[in-house]
Amino acid sequence: MDIEDFISEFRNHPVLFMGTGISLRYYDNSYTWDGLLAHISEELSGDKEKYLDIKSKCEREGGYDYAKIASELEKRFNEVLEIDRYGKFSKVNDEFYKGMTLGKNISRFKIYLSQLLSGLNERPGVEHEINCLKSACKNVSSIITTNYDRFCESNLDFTPLVGNDILLSSPYGSIYKIHGCVTQPERVIITTTDYERFNNKYELIRAQLLSIFMHNPIVFLGYSISDENIKSILRTIFSYVDVNSPEAEKVKDNFLLVEYEPGSNSREVVEHDIDIEGISIIRINKIKTDDFSIVYESISNLSLPVSAMDVRKVQNVVKQIAEGGEIRVKIADDFDRLSNSDMVVAIGSSQSTKYAHKDASDFIADYFSNLETGDKSLISLIDDIKITKSVYFPIYRYSRVCPSLKNSEMLKEYQDNKLSKAIESMPEAAQSEAFKILDILEGDVPQSLKVSCILWNSERENIKLIDLEELLKDKPSWFSSTDYRKLLCSYDRRFVNLS
Repeated sequence: MDIEDFISEFRNHPVLFMGTGISLRYYDNSYTWDGLLAHISEELSGDKEKYLDIKSKCEREGGYDYAKIASELEKRFNEVLEIDRYGKFSKVNDEFYKGMTLGKNISRFKIYLSQLLSGLNERPGVEHEINCLKSACKNVSSIITTNYDRFCESNLDFTPLVGNDILLSSPYGSIYKIHGCVTQPERVIITTTDYERFNNKYELIRAQLLSIFMHNPIVFLGYSISDENIKSILRTIFSYVDVNSPEAEKVKDNFLLVEYEPGSNSREVVEHDIDIEGISIIRINKIKTDDFSIVYESISNLSLPVSAMDVRKVQNVVKQIAEGGEIRVKIADDFDRLSNSDMVVAIGSSQSTKYAHKDASDFIADYFSNLETGDKSLISLIDDIKITKSVYFPIYRYSRVCPSLKNSEMLKEYQDNKLSKAIESMPEAAQSEAFKILDILEGDVPQSLKVSCILWNSERENIKLIDLEELLKDKPSWFSSTDYRKLLCSYDRRFVNLS
């Protein structure tokens, strides 16, 4: 079955379950579990073979017990740093002793691990796929990950949750970081002791995750078919659910493993049997591909009665209502009489509801969030607002998402002309070649011309698109409204031309 057809059968918002392969796919200095431990060992001892000595003592059933390896490495790492206070790992010791003075006893090994995985660099050429993932998230309920790094929260508008925080969460809009996070090294789960504590302490967390698995389609990304995480989840589910029951069939139909296969552009979803020790042989669905964008686009195109993004918005409104405070709430059926100051949850037929209160400034301010959600009903409002040729307005990506926009070609012409005139009238002092925004901001270009210099280099494609995107999302305080619009229009046009 084609991936688009398969995902179109989903009747609830899918959950993404992300493993190490995702970090390896999008970061050029990420690690497998084995690679991470090997790297730390070599940094500690300067000898690659020391890790192999440890590894040789931790063989298990034809593989290796990496939690046990981590336990031994942690012991050695902490002992070395205790003796060598001001050596190679002095910054780790600084953090350790700082924590101890505050009553927090955090393993030096985990502090270093967190420092190591906090500075990951995005691979070149992955922007399109990540943007497809962002768009898909309008239909994604939540994300579960065993990764320690911050890829998900850095790129996706979800709330990260670690440890007991998971119990207090909503299933919509959350990132369940079940093995911990680099921002909280004390909660990282990596050693044998950590896993034992997790298994003994987090029964309620597993129950919450089990509920998610039972009711939502699960898309596994960054795992292999033999990964113990997948087998463990299936083992947990089918210890509660009879393998031959209708509920079990529903669960199996909702499981999709996206397995990496170099060079493959396959769109075919096939069935695959997994032998779950002590349970049974479980049949799940699998696609093997090197193009994850086809999966993300299929999720983005999924048609459900309401988007996961809208569910999250309603949850936020209801939460504010429940908490009270200075808010106005109306339950209304006359939407023309509502104002922007009213907080509204509209429940009714599609004939009685509509979008309103949007102008050109709103579409510019909400540019990135609007495009990530890809809501065509919202974007179509551009046809109803007045945009003159004197205004910088980013129409290229909006028109790609919503090709039915009537005025798109005219607005593209306006955008092109405004950018051309800005370049033509640019002072010579601003036409200084640079390849990094930071070089411009810290260089000799006058402060009043720095935005112009960024624009000039953007239009010449000297500056990476991802760097320009980060600057725009950051919105520096010294940006004027016109500054922001100029650069946004340049980014917008380049994005479409490059993809």
